[in-house]
Amino acid sequence: MDVIRFREANVDDDVTIARHFFQLWRDNDVPEASIQANWLETTQQFITHARETLAYKAFTAEINGEIIASVGCQLFAGLYPHVLAEQQRKYGYIWGVYVEPGYRRQGIAKSLTQMAIAHLQSLKCTSVILHASLSGKPLYSNLGFQASNEMRLDIAFNS
Repeated sequence: MDVIRFREANVDDDVTIARHFFQLWRDNDVPEASIQANWLETTQQFITHARETLAYKAFTAEINGEIIASVGCQLFAGLYPHVLAEQQRKYGYIWGVYVEPGYRRQGIAKSLTQMAIAHLQSLKCTSVILHASLSGKPLYSNLGFQASNEMRLDIAFNS
């Protein structure tokens, strides 16, 4: 049986992490035509910026040197001005949890998410935020994540 190796990602892994992020959207029924053509460059630029300014780290799972899963995490930049003291509100954000289909339901996403949480704890975050797919919700609930008070109104027009 192949051994799964977990490790902190490095800059050389950014392309794979970006590809996983793309595939995450595809696996959640987002049509490829709805994803910007420059998704790879955009994701790599985002990662570079987050690494420089938001304490971004990623973690991977690999088998025989091939990355089969990844997760990214960083400080949450926020949607409005930061006026609360960090001890009151310093959020971490987890994004891009992805496991290739043949390796799902083996605890890999759980292990990667726990690694991301540990990194955010080391930054003294007070809470961790993520947006879960329907298939991911049970995993995150089991890790102690709770539904929040976020409300949403879809206002897009269909032509």
